[in-house]
Amino acid sequence: MAEDIPPEDYPSEIEEYLTGFDTSLGSVNDVVQKLVTTSRNDQKLDPLEQAKLDLMSAYALNSLFWMYLVTQGINPKEHGIKQELERIRAHMNKVKDITDKKKAARLDKGAAGRFVRNALWQAEEGKDATGQPPKAKHKRFK
Repeated sequence: MAEDIPPEDYPSEIEEYLTGFDTSLGSVNDVVQKLVTTSRNDQKLDPLEQAKLDLMSAYALNSLFWMYLVTQGINPKEHGIKQELERIRAHMNKVKDITDKKKAARLDKGAAGRFVRNALWQAEEGKDATGQPPKAKHKRFK
């Protein structure tokens, strides 16, 4: 992109930014092409993974539209795209919460009960902690 425009037509300070933008745009184009050419039937995803993919695709496309508005001199913060991105982000947080709940440790109540029961060991009557009868206490002589 930066190579197409003669250097005297834009300030040299922004050349690095234009090169980075061109590289990023090429990467986005590659991902979008993969998404467009892949059929939903070819993808063997569970519903949660499919929701993640759909949300990521919607967020990426809306982000591209945000960038388009910026290049056209339109303030995207005053456009409806901002609310749409916030709505998608809220759904992404919901999916993240569901994923985190699936990964959370589960409590095995039976095992926990056994641990507690064994930790609260009680000596049998007439025996000390080693299982031996208690030793006779010596009386002190006065």
